[in-house]
Amino acid sequence: MQPVPGHSEKSDVSFDGGDLDCGNGLLLLIRKHIDPLPRGGLLEIRSTEISVDEDLPAWCRLTGNELVSWTKEGKQRSFLVCKGKLEERTEAKAEKAPAASVSQSEAEQPVQRRATPIPAPAIPSLAVMGIGSWPRPRWMVEAMHDHVQGRLDEAAFQETANDAVRLVVAAQERAGVDMMTDGEQRRDSYASFVATRLEGCQLVPLIDLLPLVDHPEEFEAELRALDVPAGDVRHPGVFGRIRRTKSIATHELDFLRGVTSKPIKIAIPGPYLLTRTMWIECISEQVYASREQIASDIVQALREEIADLLDGGAALVQIDEPVLSEVVFSGAKNKRSFMCGALSESLGPEHELGFARELMNAVVDGLPRERIAVHVCRGNWTPDESVALAGSYEPLVDTLAGMKVGAYLLEMCTPRAGEMEVLRRLPEDARIGVGVVNQKHAATEAIEDVAAKIRHAVDLFGRQRVLLHPDCGFATFADNPICSNTAAEAKLAVIAQAVERMRN
Repeated sequence: MQPVPGHSEKSDVSFDGGDLDCGNGLLLLIRKHIDPLPRGGLLEIRSTEISVDEDLPAWCRLTGNELVSWTKEGKQRSFLVCKGKLEERTEAKAEKAPAASVSQSEAEQPVQRRATPIPAPAIPSLAVMGIGSWPRPRWMVEAMHDHVQGRLDEAAFQETANDAVRLVVAAQERAGVDMMTDGEQRRDSYASFVATRLEGCQLVPLIDLLPLVDHPEEFEAELRALDVPAGDVRHPGVFGRIRRTKSIATHELDFLRGVTSKPIKIAIPGPYLLTRTMWIECISEQVYASREQIASDIVQALREEIADLLDGGAALVQIDEPVLSEVVFSGAKNKRSFMCGALSESLGPEHELGFARELMNAVVDGLPRERIAVHVCRGNWTPDESVALAGSYEPLVDTLAGMKVGAYLLEMCTPRAGEMEVLRRLPEDARIGVGVVNQKHAATEAIEDVAAKIRHAVDLFGRQRVLLHPDCGFATFADNPICSNTAAEAKLAVIAQAVERMRN
């Protein structure tokens, strides 16, 4: 497309990207401004960077947006981009678009804790539970995409998600679980969804971030090899100070508590995971001086959320920290890895593990330890065992033992996790959750094999300490579930059947 003397359409929102190129944060700024627009909304991007002349049209083609026109006067360029296709623009949609961001002074105040905490049911020994995620129905995934794109309002989205959660609860009831989750039906993934709940960040398609890594072509090839849908998966982008102005997952708990009387577990991403995913140097540095500074705000937001979840009657809050495995098993210092979306660089195992332990303890300090768990696995984005990380808990066990939590929910069924005996070094007053089925395998495990794993765990830790679950969730990413609903229900059911044999 050739430049024109002037735009024939008037933009709804505009911003000046200066001399930033697409590999130095311009794409993230575009995403910040274009996402709040309705379909058919027009964004003007002003730029003095020559490479944008080629890179921006390519980005439009990749993302399904339309470059309407562009102008050039000396070094100054102006690009008019339509969210979606120009034909989607109607008079109704052409009304003034909402502001792309809210100033700190206009922001809501942090949410207040409940005046009267809701008591939580006790968790029995040998309790059977899922880790968290459950395959979403096709209509739920479509609703999720429509919601992100502005085609489905918040109320309609939540109503749709409520129906999906009811199906998950019914499946878990049939399977015979002792502790309920909501299947994370409202989340695009187990972790990145926080960008839709916290002030200062928003979801950005992973494909927008490829120019930000050192070797984008190699990284894109790695994503294809790992079976990661870069066009569908979204990643948190930070554009302002992170603050909790609404619940992260407490609304999930509130609905789930209304449809089950069983103990409830709510999973949330951990502070180290969120710091690694949100700290993207070229964009985060516009807000935070260091990743330690961004971690401080993440810790505060998580502390507020966990306190609210516990007050809201959650029997157990599970804090997900799978990137700890990437730290010790990826095999290369400073190597970028997709592992659960952690694109930022690692400074080496000793430093990273110490940092992760400090962040976890800062989050849980003063909270009831017996109702807080940490979950670790070795990657759950594909059923292909060969591309996931492998290694014993040996290099992780001291770090885990130093975290002031009351339970450890750990991947143990797959041979990639090593021997269970090393977990005897965890605190004796903590409960040990043992993965006894592998969600990556399509076939349901034999009840005798599951029972044998349970007996081994009981022999090591004692019946009162043992909790039981799959190695990881059934659908880490909404668009890329590991298995089907039928397989998920069958795998939970075989654990419950094996436990029933032992209880009898």
